[in-house]
Amino acid sequence: MARPSWDEYFLDIARLVSSRSTCLRRHVGAIFVRDKRVLATGYNGAPSGLKHCDEVGCIREREGIPPGERHELCRGIHAEQNAILQAAQFGISLRGSILYCTNQPCVLCAKMLINAGVERIVVLGGYPDKLSREMLDEAGIEVVVKELNRV
Repeated sequence: MARPSWDEYFLDIARLVSSRSTCLRRHVGAIFVRDKRVLATGYNGAPSGLKHCDEVGCIREREGIPPGERHELCRGIHAEQNAILQAAQFGISLRGSILYCTNQPCVLCAKMLINAGVERIVVLGGYPDKLSREMLDEAGIEVVVKELNRV
């Protein structure tokens, strides 16, 4: 078996982190890396101590809200947001880091990533949020979409 590249390695970890997600619509995992070291991880789900969507159902499904719209109508916190909060709790700066994520960030997360000083984003898949990509491009943050063909 070939040794994975660093991008493949960290995307594999992001995919594993996504397995903790409690979202009924999309499992997302995110990790921040600097100097080939993991700084923080996050997955999408309800705030700590609250019931998760897999326990109480999905507000967005019940209301028929399409992906990428009305983010405020959700019990969950995005994976990127949870990883940012984890870094903050432990006093870890994300300036100069790389985000590895199973999906392209939404516009809300993109704005946070820009202000956090993230330099590069590597994702496994896109997300239907044109404004997010426009803002990341304007901020000069490289966004790379990878495909993992390994098991």
